[in-house]
Amino acid sequence: MASDFEEGLLVGLLVGEGHFGGDGRQPQVTLRMHDRHEALFRWLERTFPGGRLYGPYEHGGRRYYQWMARGAYLRDELVPLLRRALSPALDRYAYGRFLAMCERYARQLGSAPNSEDPADDAAAPVPEGDRGVAGVPPPADPSQLSRIFAALRTGGASPGRPPGAGTAPGKG
Repeated sequence: MASDFEEGLLVGLLVGEGHFGGDGRQPQVTLRMHDRHEALFRWLERTFPGGRLYGPYEHGGRRYYQWMARGAYLRDELVPLLRRALSPALDRYAYGRFLAMCERYARQLGSAPNSEDPADDAAAPVPEGDRGVAGVPPPADPSQLSRIFAALRTGGASPGRPPGAGTAPGKG
């Protein structure tokens, strides 16, 4: 089971570099980055074994890896995590893409949409205490994000995790 820190790192990677979408038949979350990040992808593979790692690929002179979450793992593990962690306050664009995926693939993800037009919901602010959109609860408690970011700034220390744990040699 992933720690809060590990889940936060995954969410951060997906917000910054991920793609929320699908192939028209099934939803998927994809993370694609240069092959210089191989160690990070291997960590994802170990820490979140329900996802699948592909690559390295070479295309147009660029080498990259791709991590994907689909099917039961996406529905039962990753989507609930993202529902807890994503909010417009964290990143409006990623939140909107996640909502659009949930809306488009509501049947496969087991969630009924709460709106006729997910684009309207993704662009509008979500007031505190709102019912959420497309089955996604209101924004995560900002104090949780502050704690996670503070842990990242101090070398990965978080409750139940010693300072420097999980950092590169000589960095912690």
